[in-house]
Amino acid sequence: MMRTISVVGEDLRGRRLPVGALLGSMATVELLSGVTQGYLTPLLPSLGDSLQITASGQTRIYLLSQLAFAIWTPLLAKLGDSFGYRRFLRLSIALVAAGSLIMAIAPSVLTISVGVVLQGAVVGFMPLLIGILRHQAPASRRTGIGLLVGVLTAAVGIGGVVSGSLSERSATLGLWVAVPVAVLAVIAGFLIPDGAPRSGGRIPIVSFALLSLGLAGVVAALSLGADWGWTSGETIGAMSVGVVGLAAWIGVDSASTFPMVDLRMLVHPPVAVISGVTFCLAFSTIGFFGANAVFLGSSPDDSGFGLSYGPRSIALVALALNVFALASSLSTATMLRRLGERQTLALSGALIAASFGSLLLWHSTALQYLSAIALLGIGFGGYQASTRALCVESVPDRETAMAAGINELALSMGAAIGAATVGAILSATSTSAGVTMQSYVWLWCVCAAVALVGAGLGLCYRKGANLS
Repeated sequence: MMRTISVVGEDLRGRRLPVGALLGSMATVELLSGVTQGYLTPLLPSLGDSLQITASGQTRIYLLSQLAFAIWTPLLAKLGDSFGYRRFLRLSIALVAAGSLIMAIAPSVLTISVGVVLQGAVVGFMPLLIGILRHQAPASRRTGIGLLVGVLTAAVGIGGVVSGSLSERSATLGLWVAVPVAVLAVIAGFLIPDGAPRSGGRIPIVSFALLSLGLAGVVAALSLGADWGWTSGETIGAMSVGVVGLAAWIGVDSASTFPMVDLRMLVHPPVAVISGVTFCLAFSTIGFFGANAVFLGSSPDDSGFGLSYGPRSIALVALALNVFALASSLSTATMLRRLGERQTLALSGALIAASFGSLLLWHSTALQYLSAIALLGIGFGGYQASTRALCVESVPDRETAMAAGINELALSMGAAIGAATVGAILSATSTSAGVTMQSYVWLWCVCAAVALVGAGLGLCYRKGANLS
């Protein structure tokens, strides 16, 4: 079943903002994305006590957010490419704002569950903004993407610090952190001009349903596999549903005149290589962040490792990492121009691998550990900006958001599989007394190895011909 929507194409290049105003408005939207992604996680433990949300309930909320990310990404990218980037950017902002507001006004298990699903629409911000930026300011595309990534990463850290501090006064007060930022983003959304002319087309309902089913099954298995048990019926069943759904989607899209995703894009060398780099480096960085907090909070006297940091100090370390990522992302356009695309991609992976190598050698003092975290932050910001900038450079304008969306899915999958692998390593190497130093040695080795694979893939990047 397909629904046809006709939209009269129009050249919207005449409706421009000055580049500074355009980037400022876009940065405000990404500020909401970062705050939304960073402020809720520190609140869940205190919200659990205040609202009687059990540990399993908190896990379900986390799963809902991951499922929402997976489903919103291809849908918003497809709708933006077909029917207008600005239209669906504004819709995405409205959904996120509505989710943030209902959670803050009437916090409960139901409103938080609904809220995180609506907030999942933040995954549409970056692909849709890149689509607009590519059309409105092509000469500033790389610089603009670096700015957006920098604001995003910094806002994640700021959102966590602010909400965590407010939660010490009231468990529900921290839920208001995203609301004023959402108001600013709504205003910014009305200032941003549109992207490429709208081509119209069809919404492939069956294809979208199969893709959503496949992504939901895989994400559910990866997100809850550690809790369910990796060999349990629930995990195997969810993964099986996901694999079957994705296989059916590929079959349907391959035979469709109006596919959900141009499958050639998945194997187009530049897109495939960039997605591989994104997957590997997200595995090594985002997948590691949870274990990083555990290490910082552990006591050397009790565990034999750690820095005995409290929640606020851990949040400040995370913020420091994001500050280094901000500086790195802002310089990525210059790095791409001076070093070249392959070298910049490889350098990000090498820095991430070096940070884990440093941790293997030196981790007993705050200075040693934070030096490694600084390296990690520089590599983190570098790959986040460079892969997002490069993923759209060899696809037609009309598929900009979908190419960016594929990169976002690669990032999400890398992070999910990385976190699952980290959890499995910690579980397999723990003793009756808990996680050991040996657990972290294995963890750092695996993360370093995967980062080196990402660096190697970066050296394989070739821009190639435009996918027509």
